[in-house]
Amino acid sequence: MDLTENVTTSLSSYLLRGDPFVSKLSKEADIVAAFYICIIGIMSATGNGYVLFMTFKRKTKLKPPELMTVNLALFDFGISVTGKPFFVVSSFSHRWLFGWEGCRFYGWAGFFFGCGSLITMTLVSLDRCLKICYLRYGTWLKRQHAFLALGFIWLYAAFWATMPLVGWGGYAPEPFGTSCTLDWWLAQASVSGQSFVMSILFFCLIFPTSIIIFSYVKIIFKVKSSAKEVSHFHTRNKSSHNLEIKLTKVAMLICAGFLIAWIPYAVVSVWSAFGEHDSVPIAVSVIPTLLAKSSAMYNPIIYQVIDCKKSSCFKPLKKQKHHNSLSTQVWLYAEE
Repeated sequence: MDLTENVTTSLSSYLLRGDPFVSKLSKEADIVAAFYICIIGIMSATGNGYVLFMTFKRKTKLKPPELMTVNLALFDFGISVTGKPFFVVSSFSHRWLFGWEGCRFYGWAGFFFGCGSLITMTLVSLDRCLKICYLRYGTWLKRQHAFLALGFIWLYAAFWATMPLVGWGGYAPEPFGTSCTLDWWLAQASVSGQSFVMSILFFCLIFPTSIIIFSYVKIIFKVKSSAKEVSHFHTRNKSSHNLEIKLTKVAMLICAGFLIAWIPYAVVSVWSAFGEHDSVPIAVSVIPTLLAKSSAMYNPIIYQVIDCKKSSCFKPLKKQKHHNSLSTQVWLYAEE
């Protein structure tokens, strides 16, 4: 039995009907999707590449929260350069061109970098919550703690992305044929498939998202309850507090952009896994996929928009060296 047969026999039943790598969309739709993802990929790789380049120049001076920002840019850059070219070339060709091995790699890379981005933002939201609601927290956060958190993020994402490669779950072509993802449809095929899908949903979507929502809800209530207290702060402390709130708003925008991009895809995936067979039309399933693939583009735009509020986009990083407060360097392009 050859590789194709080995892989195919372990996949969902819908993959056994005809060639799963032939596009189910019209050629015109494929061309539009290819141009869209090409533009998204260029903007994402350029924006996140710029973030990484600027921070590399001062890598030994990065503060702990800045390392999280760099990690987020690294995951976003990774998903742009490893995934977008495969999709663009295949869409222009009106079929997936890279076979089962390419499909598995594409699915693994997309899930690994996507999961890594979400877990990074989860820890960022938790950091923001602790910094706003528990003021003493910021005094003990050290560089080594940030590196431990980064190690956890990479191991966590690698574990869940690799499980489908070693037999628990799998990666498969999307129903429209020119992209690959987790094989959500295994939930309809076996108990093992159901446990795989439920585990992925809980540990890589529901649990991290719950922490993000809880953190920012707690921050909102804390800010409202402490409004009067802040008015009595010393000018310097009040300025520092206001900056913390501003940086928290940036973090909230980044998390919101990611969730808005990915939640429609998650809803369609869950519906495909547990709903009626073929209940999601192919033309409908492609739209959330394209939206999710745009998520890596938003963060550099958010950094720039926030920085441009003072009409000085992407200020030289050397201007930041005069700031002694740890909080002023949480985000690479925070306002002075």
